[in-house]
Amino acid sequence: MVWANDEAFAERENLIKPGPAEFRPWNFGHKGQIYDGWETRRRREPGVDQAVVRLGLPGVVTGVVVDTAFFTGNYPPFASVEAVAVDGYPSPAELAELEWTPLVPKSPLAGDSENFFAGSSPRRWTHVRLSIHPDGGVARFRVHGAPVADPRLVDPAALDLAALENGARVVGCSNMFYSSPSNLISPGFAAVMGEGWETARRRDDGNDWVSVALAGAGVPRLAELDTTHFKGNAPGWASLSGRLDGSWFEVLPRTRLQPDTRHRFLVPEPRELSEVRLDIYPDGGMARLRLWGALTERGRADFERRFTDSAG
Repeated sequence: MVWANDEAFAERENLIKPGPAEFRPWNFGHKGQIYDGWETRRRREPGVDQAVVRLGLPGVVTGVVVDTAFFTGNYPPFASVEAVAVDGYPSPAELAELEWTPLVPKSPLAGDSENFFAGSSPRRWTHVRLSIHPDGGVARFRVHGAPVADPRLVDPAALDLAALENGARVVGCSNMFYSSPSNLISPGFAAVMGEGWETARRRDDGNDWVSVALAGAGVPRLAELDTTHFKGNAPGWASLSGRLDGSWFEVLPRTRLQPDTRHRFLVPEPRELSEVRLDIYPDGGMARLRLWGALTERGRADFERRFTDSAG
């Protein structure tokens, strides 16, 4: 959260808390009922209230959610969303001077509800601005889309080919009962078990798997299979397969894993691939998957094209 013009009743940071909003009746502070959201004072003059978010990962926005959970008599009747793309780390004052592009026009909101809006724009954005008309409370603000990395900030000879922040994405999964497989390729380390990928317990002879389209075609040299926080529910073994315009081939043979451990394995026979599949045996949870290597000439061209095509 970069800025908000008013936080009289509840702080702007609540807008981007990871979990759903909570409510505790008769939970009053010095400013009244304590809300798990962002709430402004009642306006007595024309205008709107606004909050600015620097996106966790710059990218193409496909939709937003304005969640007014638990705001009933004090939710905004309307909201709009704008976006801007800018290099570096501008201040709130500098952002205010830029030309913002509408993503969601002024649209009606329902109270105590998740309000979904499409954000159809092919451009890459770095910041979004939520405007509520004229005032009120919003519990959570979500911006969904596809990350687009800046090639100027990446070394194509040494990067995580499977990283969400570099443009990789999950394209298939056998089971996501407890948590999303996209957590596997998210930035940073998992802080708790819930920030990884965990499947239901299998009661058959099969195994679970997840498939990831890489940031670009590349040659991996090092694989990281992280079971941190998974102790009684880590997989017993795992393997990696890859493909490039054709059938699957072995990248890492079936290998024994330890619970709550960050495993690092050299790839025995590095070769070019554009998609990787992680198989876990038989089931369980993984915190992170990393695949360190180099983009090939084709992969680098696709990586750079994705950025230029969305630059606007």
